[in-house]
Amino acid sequence: MKLERVEIVHVAIPLVSPFRTSFGTMTTKDTFLLHLVTDTAEGWSEFAADPEPLYCSEFVAGAQIVLRDFLLPRARALPALTTAALAPALARIKGHELAKAALETAVLDAELRSYGMSLATYLGAVRERVPAGVSVGIKPTIAELLDAVEGYLAEGYVRIKLKIEPGWDLAPVRAVRERFGDGLPLQVDANTAYTLADAGQLRRLDEFGLLLIEEPLAEHDLYAHARLQQRLTTPVCLDESLRGARDTASAIAMDACRAVNVKPARVGGYLEARRVHDVAQAHGVPAWCGGMLETGIGRAPNLALAALPGCTLPGDTSASSRYFAEDITEPFVLVDGHLPVPRSPGIGVEPLPEALRRFTRERRDL
Repeated sequence: MKLERVEIVHVAIPLVSPFRTSFGTMTTKDTFLLHLVTDTAEGWSEFAADPEPLYCSEFVAGAQIVLRDFLLPRARALPALTTAALAPALARIKGHELAKAALETAVLDAELRSYGMSLATYLGAVRERVPAGVSVGIKPTIAELLDAVEGYLAEGYVRIKLKIEPGWDLAPVRAVRERFGDGLPLQVDANTAYTLADAGQLRRLDEFGLLLIEEPLAEHDLYAHARLQQRLTTPVCLDESLRGARDTASAIAMDACRAVNVKPARVGGYLEARRVHDVAQAHGVPAWCGGMLETGIGRAPNLALAALPGCTLPGDTSASSRYFAEDITEPFVLVDGHLPVPRSPGIGVEPLPEALRRFTRERRDL
């Protein structure tokens, strides 16, 4: 392929309700889409981070500069633009995995569209639909939390994930267990809010039979997570700490994690995400696909990843209505607790022109 045009589409979509975690509260999905035009097909992707560097070091404005000044010039310099050639061309740029993932996904979308192949087929998906879990943010009161969980279970979600932080951990988990029973698949996500000194408090979560506790300690601190796992019965799952397949192999060897959250954006794209999945599967460690409150542009390729054989735990690939009253693509709708895996060429979806127009703040050619 030859790269002809690259466009940044800055979008802001209101959430149906505020989403609070240990590092802040979101009321709007404010990010950008990358639109690639080549001589054979067009491609779309979504930048997964936020306007502020709170979840990770990357942020919307910074990623646009990195794409414009460092990543795209290297992509344009390739004799023939292919997804396989892209990662080696970008390797000298340190970090910026989420920006790299946005570029790689848009290139991969265009390339697969030109072949008439779906991302699910390309990655090796083995399921036509995947079980859907839902992530429940920190609520002002236990009563509001229970109402929210009850509503999601009524919609058909098969797994509940509770965001926790110091001061909001034992009480909400106990309340959910008492209200909905021990049979509910339940896990918690701390988003790095604790330290190893909190091991005693976290050990008290063992009594609730959780599927896992996600990223309880500081990101990239595999040693501390390994020490914590020695003290817990609940499996530790790593998210922010895993920057790729190498980190995943190290974490598993150290017993720093017994489950893996695979986020393609965090590891630089779907090619590396597949390698992370393969490492986990080879070691018999269950994996699942995490979410970043994506629009349909980001949700569709995540569903393809979630359909891989090693993704044996329900992921955060919720229905569009979990976050948005209106999505910028055709909505993903929950059916019997599952979402369909897109099978059209590329990522399988495109923005709806009218919805995209309403939610667009700015369009810029790079």
